[in-house]
Amino acid sequence: MTDPTPRFSNGQSMQALAALNERAREIFRQIVESYLTTGEPVGSRNLARILPMALSPASIRNVMADLEHSGLIFAPHTSAGRLPTELGLRFFVDAMLELGDVSQDEQTRIEAQMRAAASGHTFDSALTEASTMLSGISRGAGVVLTTKANVNLKHIEFVRLDPARALVVLVSDDGSVENRLVDLPPGLPAGALQEATNFLNARLHGRTLGSLRAEIEASRTAMKRELDALTERLVDAGLATPVGPSEARQLIVRGQANLLDDLRAAEDLDRIRLLFNDLETQKDVIDLLARAEGGDGVRIFIGSENKLFSLSGSSLIAAPFRDGAQKIVGVVGVIGPTRLNYARIVPMVDYTARVVTKLLDGGR
Repeated sequence: MTDPTPRFSNGQSMQALAALNERAREIFRQIVESYLTTGEPVGSRNLARILPMALSPASIRNVMADLEHSGLIFAPHTSAGRLPTELGLRFFVDAMLELGDVSQDEQTRIEAQMRAAASGHTFDSALTEASTMLSGISRGAGVVLTTKANVNLKHIEFVRLDPARALVVLVSDDGSVENRLVDLPPGLPAGALQEATNFLNARLHGRTLGSLRAEIEASRTAMKRELDALTERLVDAGLATPVGPSEARQLIVRGQANLLDDLRAAEDLDRIRLLFNDLETQKDVIDLLARAEGGDGVRIFIGSENKLFSLSGSSLIAAPFRDGAQKIVGVVGVIGPTRLNYARIVPMVDYTARVVTKLLDGGR
């Protein structure tokens, strides 16, 4: 099934959308909502039965012809009903979507599951739980993009290599070890490495590197009282200077099998195969998710708006999360067909991102 969406400029498309009257908007809304629910095209006779206004099938067909001319809907087959184009879905999401609420029970359940995963295992476990939950909610694939800076730390140690350099050894709760190379300030006292090690380990308490940085920054005055200026510089260098792949992106994907559910035609299976191929290309998925880190709130990418999904006709709903210093350090989201339940998934993704932020900020 092809989607012959005309490639308007933004000005042309907005003019076309602004021309919709109340009748046309309601017909368009019903076509989109029917598609999001069933995946099937809807015709004028069915629309005549479900519209809140009395219109004949002939009148509806006239409006549908105008909507098709505007590039908002198309006919997948001759004499078939109509489906929204990608332009139509974008207009619906931006201008007509009525978001649902995350109920108090759902909020409690999401936060409890993620806290249990984080406290019983590692922060990575909480992120995996987030992607699994979003997958179950959406019946799509749950995705998380983060960095290794978000794992809980168990121990930090400074090891002198030569008079000018030292190794910072970061040991995570999951047993993984990361080494960072730092330059030593000239004139550093002999006991400064051990002093910096003791200072940081006294404040770890299973924190992530991001939240530890935030605490050190917040207690800068106390730090100056406890450490001399050179040792203070050493602490800052150990926390802030990544080496090699230490800040490499980590991609977690759960629930790909959900995408095989509810397939209606061979072309649906072909589309899902293409999406699986997309998900295998981790670099492109990471690049796309990184675009969602560009600002606050939920970002929605529909179909060929992004080259990654231009063939599979898929959508991404994603929201960034922050560390204890309020720096964006990752993204949670859902990938699935363009007929995702946007009204339910958008607030769920947003709330999940806020829970991850809270966990990274020490649970506050």
